[in-house]
Amino acid sequence: MGQNSSGLNRQGGPPGDRKSDGDKKEKKYEPAAPPARVGRKQRKQKGPEAAARLPTVTPLTKCKLRLLKLERIKDYLLMEEEFVANQERLKPQEEKTEEDRSKVDDIRGSPMSVGNLEELIDENHAIVSSSVGPEYYVSILSFVDKDQLEPGCSILMHNKVLSVVGLLQDEVDPMVSVMKVEKAPLESYADIGGLDPQIQEIKEAVELPLTHPELYEDIGIRPPKGVILYGEPGTGKTLLAKAVANSTSATFLRVVGSELIQKYLGDGPKLVRELFRVADDLSPSIVFIDEIDAVGTKRYDAHSGGEREIQRTMLELLNQLDGFDSRGDVKVILATNKIESLDPALLRPGRIDRKIEFPLPDIKTRRRIFTIHTSKMTLADDVNLEEFVMTKDEFSGADIKAICTEAGLLALRERRMKVTHTDFKKAKEKVMFKKKEGVPEGLYM
Repeated sequence: MGQNSSGLNRQGGPPGDRKSDGDKKEKKYEPAAPPARVGRKQRKQKGPEAAARLPTVTPLTKCKLRLLKLERIKDYLLMEEEFVANQERLKPQEEKTEEDRSKVDDIRGSPMSVGNLEELIDENHAIVSSSVGPEYYVSILSFVDKDQLEPGCSILMHNKVLSVVGLLQDEVDPMVSVMKVEKAPLESYADIGGLDPQIQEIKEAVELPLTHPELYEDIGIRPPKGVILYGEPGTGKTLLAKAVANSTSATFLRVVGSELIQKYLGDGPKLVRELFRVADDLSPSIVFIDEIDAVGTKRYDAHSGGEREIQRTMLELLNQLDGFDSRGDVKVILATNKIESLDPALLRPGRIDRKIEFPLPDIKTRRRIFTIHTSKMTLADDVNLEEFVMTKDEFSGADIKAICTEAGLLALRERRMKVTHTDFKKAKEKVMFKKKEGVPEGLYM
């Protein structure tokens, strides 16, 4: 029976069973069978089978990329290790250097005082002095360059113990630096009307000794040390000095006499010494002192400290002009319009060897000056300059220039591009009126 039943089942069963077979045929999707090890941990194989099993081999390119990446990481780590080692090795040295530097700064002190080195005693000691107070015997610190120390130089001193901690080099008074003419003036000898004898004398006394000193040696004389230009105001003294500065290649130092008068005692003579020291350093050079009568007046019994200081400044100037130190390639030009008020010691031969007078211009010189100042002006046809050249009024070169300028301004006021003869006549009357301090001509006759 068992066989029959089994056979019935294979061939078909009762009607209910057939219905269930139809349902199975209608079903289209069956889920995949679950893996055998779901929920169970795969055990590692042990024994000789596991040892003999080959590892999974990845593609060759990926292996090379991973190797390169690891090598780069290794190189970076080696560099980092070397950097850390160097830092650990150098850090103590840097700390020691910083500590030494801070000690030096503490030794130098802040602020420092400025003094003068009076005398060197030995390698490590010297006598110094400051601008105020006595002299001191102090030590020279080891970091100071002792080869450059010499008596008279300016030094830096510790603010408490006054030890020498530094050296001030190339100390030049700011006022002397301002006196140096950096840009040559535009005036030349051609801009000077007349004055031919004066130009020849100043060339022989100032320019020729600097350019051709051998001529004086051949003739057997010593070249002049300096000249003084004197005469009426406006006759061309400063203009000639500008022309000298324009034509020569020597260093030109310009100073006004009033600049040598200083407020504190000793500053005036010190400025004169500094002026000639700089001129000697920059030689060949020319020192032009304008308005020398501000310091070079005759000596008398002074009743105030200011007057005595001015006299001390003049004495220092006399010493610099003709002292024990040879001036060499330094020439001096003085200018004044009151030569009668100067001290005789300043004007004696040996200090000032040549005195060049600048008189009021004569007719020929006057014509030349008018030609120079009207050369760039647009003149009308009726202008007759000979009327002003031949006048009996005493004109200086500055007055003639003022007349030409005033005539141009009068034409400009009336919007004219040409200067007429009437403009020159009005300008002359105005300039002469101002020159006589506003007193009309012939009022007190």
